[in-house]
Amino acid sequence: MTHVYLRRLKAGDTAALLDLRRRNRAFFEPFEPIRADRDYTPAGIRDMLDQDELHWKRGSGYGFGIFSRDADKLVGRVNLSNVVRGAWESCTVGYYMDEAEGGRGLMTEALGQAVDFAFGDAGLHRVQAAVMPRNLASIRVIEKNGFKYEGLAEYYLKIHGIWEHHRIYSLTREHLVRST
Repeated sequence: MTHVYLRRLKAGDTAALLDLRRRNRAFFEPFEPIRADRDYTPAGIRDMLDQDELHWKRGSGYGFGIFSRDADKLVGRVNLSNVVRGAWESCTVGYYMDEAEGGRGLMTEALGQAVDFAFGDAGLHRVQAAVMPRNLASIRVIEKNGFKYEGLAEYYLKIHGIWEHHRIYSLTREHLVRST
């Protein structure tokens, strides 16, 4: 039995997403770019959801809310971003989970569902993840989903105001065939 489900967020989810972001602001900050105060307002959340909708329409990204099945409550997000077609047919993946829900395998399950979407409905060939070496919980989530370590990208992303090294992982259709 699955404990979470993914669905596209809509305008009616603004309050729930705002609550999630505000309650977890300090928890998320060490792992994200510096965010403007506006990002923690209803208008900022609506802008984020509008951008998600635009990416869906263009096929350039697919953002999902992660909902717990038992409480039918928004507990996180997973995004397939930077979708490029043609010879690459790939995307990057990013995610976050409510601190209060951590350690129960929910993020691992949600990432698996997002990967299924990437290789299914989205028709992609590769999903890439970049994780800071100190983010051991995220590395476990990636590895439990079968992602393969490719190497270290130095000064890869500016996180919380600092250029951080990231471990690069990927999962391709070939990896899935070999693991079944």
